[in-house]
Amino acid sequence: MHHVLLATDGSKASLQAARLLAHLPHPDRLDLTVLSVVQRPFIHSSYSTAELLEKAYRRDKQFAVDTYQTIFAMFDGANASLRHELCDGPVGEKIVETAAKTNADLVILGAKGHSQIGRLLLGSVSDHVATHAPCSTLVVRATGLQESNRPIRVCLAYENSESATAALEEISEIPWRTGTEFHLLTVETYLSDFIGQRIADEELNLTARYETDLMQAKERLSDVAPGAQPHLVKADHIGEGIVSFAESNGIDLLIIGETPRSAVNRFLLGSTSRYVLRHAPCSVWVTRNRVTGQTTDAT
Repeated sequence: MHHVLLATDGSKASLQAARLLAHLPHPDRLDLTVLSVVQRPFIHSSYSTAELLEKAYRRDKQFAVDTYQTIFAMFDGANASLRHELCDGPVGEKIVETAAKTNADLVILGAKGHSQIGRLLLGSVSDHVATHAPCSTLVVRATGLQESNRPIRVCLAYENSESATAALEEISEIPWRTGTEFHLLTVETYLSDFIGQRIADEELNLTARYETDLMQAKERLSDVAPGAQPHLVKADHIGEGIVSFAESNGIDLLIIGETPRSAVNRFLLGSTSRYVLRHAPCSVWVTRNRVTGQTTDAT
C-alpha cells in the first residue's frame, strides 16, 4: 500500500474514510493523492442565474481546498506525502480514471456522500468505484471506532481460492500486530442434493479441510498478526455468513478478495463481494492487486 487515492467530497463519510486511513499502519512511505471532484452546474439560463451558478462553483472549489487542508492536518507527522487533485466531471468515472492514472494500489472513499438513502445501501458513486476500479478498493463506514479506545477489529474472509489467497498476500504486507484484533473467517455453506435435502458433512469431510486451510492462513499471518483468531461458521449463503459474523463481533473492517470477471478491464464484482459491500455494517476492503498483476512496490 504505497500509492493511495482518497476520494473526498467533504462529507462526514469521506472525512471518516480519511481518518481510518490515517490510523492504518503503513511502515513504508505513503504516497497519497486526495481527489476532489467538483461538478460544474450547467443549465440554459439568464445571465444572472449563470453568474450565481458560477459563484456556487467557485464556493465548492474553495470548500474542496479547505477539506484538503483538514485532511492534510490528519497526517501531520506521518510517513506520508500528500497532494491535492481537483477536477470536474462525473464523480465515479473521474475517481476510477484517476486511480488508473496515478497507478493507485488502493482507492478509499466513504460509503455515502451528501445524499443518504438508506443505512446499508451503497451510494451510486461508491458502487461505481467498487465495481470498476482497476485496483483494491476500501469503502468506509463508521463503526464508532474513532470515538472509543478499543483496538480496531479486522476480519479477513478466507477460503482456499485464488482471490482469497491473493487477499491474504496483500494484507500480510501490513503490520497489524500493534493494537489490532484480527479474525480469519471461513463460511461453510450447507450442501444439498438434487431434491434439496442437506448432505451430511461427515460424507464429504469438508469441515476438516476448511479448518486445515484456516490454520495455514493463520500461520502465513503469524509475522504481522500473531494473535489472529480463526473461525469456521456455517450458513446458507457465504455473503450472509460474513455479514452476520461482522455484526455479531463488532467488526470495523472486512477484507474480501475479488477476482476480475471480465477480460476488457472492467472489474465487475462477484455476487458475494457485492452482497458484503451492500449489507456489511462496517468498512469493506475489496482486494484486487495480486489478481490483476499489480504490486505494491514503490515506484
